[in-house]
Amino acid sequence: MKRQQGVVLFFSLVVLILMTIIGVALAVHSTQSLRMSGAGSERVAATMKAQGGLNTVIDKSDFYEFSTTNVAVQNTTELNGSQQISLMPADDPGIEVSCQRTENASASNLIGCRRIEINSTVEFGRGGYGELTVTSGIEQEVLKGS
Repeated sequence: MKRQQGVVLFFSLVVLILMTIIGVALAVHSTQSLRMSGAGSERVAATMKAQGGLNTVIDKSDFYEFSTTNVAVQNTTELNGSQQISLMPADDPGIEVSCQRTENASASNLIGCRRIEINSTVEFGRGGYGELTVTSGIEQEVLKGS
């Protein structure tokens, strides 16, 4: 009988150690899950911020003079992000080209198009290690020769 008195204590210590290991593993797993969900939400917020900067630049098209500018690349800052407005085509920026999605107004080719590409870049994450860029193209009809 005296030899069996320590058996209950031994088994209870083994069960306690196993429960502690399981508890630590669950705590580590939940911490990693929280980090991953936080990173996902930061990325979604960065996407919305970059898209908002892009939309702000497009809304201010009169200010940036999309239809008349001859500056190949303009850099600006909207909504804590950086935007780059580039005239297309890249090899000869600012020329009027044929429109991709519309028919010409007449047989004499009175209507041309100016193409502009806008990149909106936002940094996110701890220390700004992540960077997200949203790109959009604009094609604006203009009278040729003007």
